Amino acid sequence: MRILLVEDERRLAQVLARGLGLDGFVVDVANDGRAGFLLARTGGYDAMVLDLMLPAMSGLEVCRALRAQDVVTPILVLTARDAERDEVGSLAAGADDYLRKPFRYPVLLARLRSLLRRSPLVGGDVLQVGDLEVDTARRAVRRGGRDVPVTGREFALLEVLARAHGAVLSKEAILVAAWPGEADDVNLVEARMSGLRRKVDLAFDRRSLETVRGAGYRLVDDQAAPL
Repeated sequence: MRILLVEDERRLAQVLARGLGLDGFVVDVANDGRAGFLLARTGGYDAMVLDLMLPAMSGLEVCRALRAQDVVTPILVLTARDAERDEVGSLAAGADDYLRKPFRYPVLLARLRSLLRRSPLVGGDVLQVGDLEVDTARRAVRRGGRDVPVTGREFALLEVLARAHGAVLSKEAILVAAWPGEADDVNLVEARMSGLRRKVDLAFDRRSLETVRGAGYRLVDDQAAPL
């Protein structure tokens, strides 16, 4: 399962990411609210651990913005504030649970697993868009029952788009979600998108990878009946 940890205390973020990794989670880390928001809005996470006191955007602002965009990823808020209004405010902004600092790691882990058990997002390992299947466990792609060979970077890009459920994602959002900390050039998105189109669309005479001019990209079921 993939977890987004948004925490500006870098030492704490490193400790939590290491612990969650040892407990079987894939963890992406953002150190400010804006970066966390861009990652979270892709819909590519099973849950989010979010500090309230963040630079760029506060945790409350991140919660409100995500829920306003219909991102339903479960959110566990971390707060150093011992005030009932902050707990109430977090839940009102869209958080699913909260945990006061300082806390013990086993408590955080238990709260996180509880959120995941309740989450409607957690299910099988195969993301499906029409007849295109993205198997996140095997890191394999199939279309119409045929295997589609893709590179690691192409798979990461396709997974981000598949998890977005048809939403348009900017190149910047795709970049930080698909390859966090590994790349900083949006041209990489264009290059990998070109390769993906050849493999999953052109090879099948399909058009499921769409470019939305001035906005970004999205993955759709191109054979779905129009509404």
